[in-house]
Amino acid sequence: MTVTGAMRRGRGLLACMAVIVVCSGVVQGYLTPLLPVVGRRVGISGVGQNDLYLLSQLAFAALTPLLSRWGDIHGHRRLLRIAVAMVAGGSLLIAAAPGTATLAVGMVSQGAVVGFFPLLAGILRSRAPEHGRTGMSVLVGALLLSIGVGGLVAGSLSEEHAFAGLWTAVPFALLALAAAVALPDSTAPRAGRFNTPAAVLLTVGLAALVLVLAQGGTWGWASTRSMAALAVAVVSLTAWVGVERRSAHPLVDVGLLRNPRLAVVSAHTFCAAFGTIGFLGANAVFLGADPDGDGYGLGLGSQAIALVSLAMVVAGCAGSAATPRLARLVGDRTALAAGGCVGAAGFLLLVFLHRTLPEYLLGALVVGVATGMFEAATRTLSAEVVEEAETALSVGLNELALSLGAAIGAAVIGALFAAHPATGRGVGPAGYLWSWSVCATVALAGDAVGLLLRETAAPGRARAFGPAASGEAA
Repeated sequence: MTVTGAMRRGRGLLACMAVIVVCSGVVQGYLTPLLPVVGRRVGISGVGQNDLYLLSQLAFAALTPLLSRWGDIHGHRRLLRIAVAMVAGGSLLIAAAPGTATLAVGMVSQGAVVGFFPLLAGILRSRAPEHGRTGMSVLVGALLLSIGVGGLVAGSLSEEHAFAGLWTAVPFALLALAAAVALPDSTAPRAGRFNTPAAVLLTVGLAALVLVLAQGGTWGWASTRSMAALAVAVVSLTAWVGVERRSAHPLVDVGLLRNPRLAVVSAHTFCAAFGTIGFLGANAVFLGADPDGDGYGLGLGSQAIALVSLAMVVAGCAGSAATPRLARLVGDRTALAAGGCVGAAGFLLLVFLHRTLPEYLLGALVVGVATGMFEAATRTLSAEVVEEAETALSVGLNELALSLGAAIGAAVIGALFAAHPATGRGVGPAGYLWSWSVCATVALAGDAVGLLLRETAAPGRARAFGPAASGEAA
């Protein structure tokens, strides 16, 4: 095949992948503005709505390593089709028959979106490695933009009828299913068997860890329930490591966790997600708070908040698009560090400038740029640092670091809010100042971690997806 033909084929591949990623973004963004209204219509209390989100987080944690590993064993395209079908089925169930049980089952089924990026990375790496870095940045940009647009469209549809917005994800899921059918399979070698005991231990351990992170602030971090969940997480994950080390067919090759480059990338992902994603919920609360009654905030309505969120994801698209070029100019290590610096700068701007909407937007948009930068860089690098047969699992581990970073960030921010209550009720202004400061500090820690990355190609040289050199761990 000619170079022109290969490039044309690669662009077609990316177009199909973009359709699937847009579905992922819409699914992740459309329910957030709808659940309060839908919950009241079907009799789900505020506590019940929080439980639905918790159930969704548990599904994310459990499905990330499972779908990634199954993809490396049975084929990335096959598992991608299964994951997209799960998302489509869950979306249709929620829209057609909204209720407590159907929302719970549907949101768990939609949790399969966590497998999209790892499985797509496996196909992209083997079928169009020349588009690896640029392609990943395009997909990240599409994801961020569709999250914002999904919420905005769903909210607009539900202004006329509360349940209308629930259909937002259905057409996107059906298009994604068609795109998944059109995609070729990866050419990566398949090997190994599924390790059921390891899967059970890992699922229980991650579920317990996410549970205590999500509910610790409500239960009390030193409460019996929090301590019990933490004990289950520690025991299960410790037992999982022991089972994996003795297994001839591990679910997750523990040796991957000792890969210095993957460790650096995942640690940077954790630090970056801590603030940029962990603060998203608190960001909406601040934008909607009444400055006269609460003593802080901007008093925006739901539509204005959605527009600010959309502006942040557009900034994220710009950061994602610029990252491959930045990495070519200055190298991967400096690009990672730059993302950490940008994130820290955004949160520091919020510390000092947050009294008016233009001031707040300045910091919020910088944080949005940092979000796009780290998601594009780390998803690309996590695919490059391992052999091709382990691509999906490596990207899956990075996705897990992102989820845990966001969950722990949200938990820490919740604890800071609880420690700085307002005189009447709610959160005092000091709670936000401390939260922004902690997010900036953790982002700077991610900056320092990024500087530990060992370069494998000199700045100025483009690098496509490819395995680490033989014998090279980092």
